Amino acid sequence: MASRLLRLEFAGGVYHVINRGNYRRSLFTGKGAAEAFERTLGEAAERFSWRVHAYVVMSNHFHVALELTEPNLGSGMKWLQGTWIRRSNGFRRLVGRPFQGRYKALVIEHGEALARVCHYIHLNPVRAGIVVPAQADRYPWSSLPKFVSGTKPTWLDPTTVLAAAGGLPDTAEGWRRYGNYLEYLACDETAQSELIAAKLSRGWCVGGEEFKQTLREQARQKGWDLARERFAGLEPEHAVAELERGWEERLQALARAAGADLSKLPTKKSAETKVRLAAALKTSTSVSNGWLARRLGMGAPASASQFVRRWLMQDRRRSETAALLSRVKT
Repeated sequence: MASRLLRLEFAGGVYHVINRGNYRRSLFTGKGAAEAFERTLGEAAERFSWRVHAYVVMSNHFHVALELTEPNLGSGMKWLQGTWIRRSNGFRRLVGRPFQGRYKALVIEHGEALARVCHYIHLNPVRAGIVVPAQADRYPWSSLPKFVSGTKPTWLDPTTVLAAAGGLPDTAEGWRRYGNYLEYLACDETAQSELIAAKLSRGWCVGGEEFKQTLREQARQKGWDLARERFAGLEPEHAVAELERGWEERLQALARAAGADLSKLPTKKSAETKVRLAAALKTSTSVSNGWLARRLGMGAPASASQFVRRWLMQDRRRSETAALLSRVKT
């Protein structure tokens, strides 16, 4: 039996960790439930030496941006969720599995990407309509009011959010200015586009292309399972969209390697450029014929499949496809 591939965990790694209630049920609305989760998160941070940059506990889900000092995310999350479940179920006399499944953890690039995730986390209650932008710190079950009031525990680190908001000091005035900055992010349309959930809570990574490529290289060396990381904890309705994002990323890389402009593809359904890209994508991913047909303008799904099959039946075309794939890093 093949050994199980390792999770994407490493000392110094930063993660956006998310989990939701099973069937979107409310988890943290009962008396003391949110407080208990906050306490348990603090215990986990101290026990596993995590640096927490931001967190929020909503009615049916939580977000945490945390940094590891050793590769222990899996064991730490198992302890955090398991401990809270035991305590909560015992107190509330509940049975069954409260969370929808395995938590999701996106690895985050240090710096601006981490800051965006922290701002996104702090603005969750605003997006939910619980508080107005100017009063984001009034939502109690979040790291933000602890920062603002000066009552933050030792495991809660304000460095990133203050630095990214203009190098603000860890003072009452600094946090007042940070609140103004969050209000701007919540109200400005351009700023909002940088904080949408599709960018910061889906996929497997938040960061630049160079950072992602470095992680892919490390994954190959260490046996990390990026495919599983990409889909771990995803709600079923988002799985197809996430697959399609992966296919699009791969198609873009293949087009660059082939010197093809995806915005100027030939109109002919069986054009060589289209079929070459389709064959490479079909060979290296689980892309569906329907998506290929729509994305590349190849007519019906059956037609796209037939064009690719005929292409790959020719030795010369198979060799071309293999050569193209060799120029694209996975």
